[in-house]
Amino acid sequence: MNISGRNPVLEALKSNRTIDCLYIKAGDKEGSIKKILSFAKEQKILIKEVDKTKLDELAEGTQHQGVVALVTDYKYYELEEVLDEIREKNEKPFFIILDEIEDPHNLGAIIRSAEGAGAHGVIIPKRRSASVNATVEKTAAGAASYMKVIKVTNLVSTVEKLKKEGIWIYALDMDGESYDRVDLKGSVALVVGNEGKGISRLLKDNCDFTLKIPMKGKVGSLNASVAASILLYEVVRQRRNS
Repeated sequence: MNISGRNPVLEALKSNRTIDCLYIKAGDKEGSIKKILSFAKEQKILIKEVDKTKLDELAEGTQHQGVVALVTDYKYYELEEVLDEIREKNEKPFFIILDEIEDPHNLGAIIRSAEGAGAHGVIIPKRRSASVNATVEKTAAGAASYMKVIKVTNLVSTVEKLKKEGIWIYALDMDGESYDRVDLKGSVALVVGNEGKGISRLLKDNCDFTLKIPMKGKVGSLNASVAASILLYEVVRQRRNS
């Protein structure tokens, strides 16, 4: 898999992602490229100078800003190992569950927001969902190198497991209570649904609460990544003020 763009590549280097080769535009060694090269040389990563045409080919349509890194595929995490880490740190669990988010740009944006909000993990299903690919890495602007993305076989059974851990499950849906009137200071998992269909009925029925983001305009809903960001940072706001 390739990661393109200066910030995503730099964060991949900082996080010690396994990078097989670094491609940079021939003659471009100033600004953040200089820092990228320094990290790459410290880690003894193979560096190749290539022309823009080659970088365009490697980037596969994403904006590369003169640098592309060939990395090993993203390593997904197991839910239990993330829960173990949370227990060791004695922290309140904070997850976001994505029900069939299919647009990689949305997944990347949610990963970026989740990492910024300090969430412990992003949970996605193994089927009918975008996976962490080059587009997701680019959209996440480096956050995918730090955020724990967890792939599970069944979201409903995963929700049941989280409940047994004392985690409250909050579904985002238009028939819920206004998100800013609900206590989100405890152990929480937020559920955001598919861009078109929303949250599946069975999953929604297994959630503890339903939240909505009030809409004042003529459009009935927000983009999935925008809605997810609002909820993530409502958790941050409430925890900070508690």
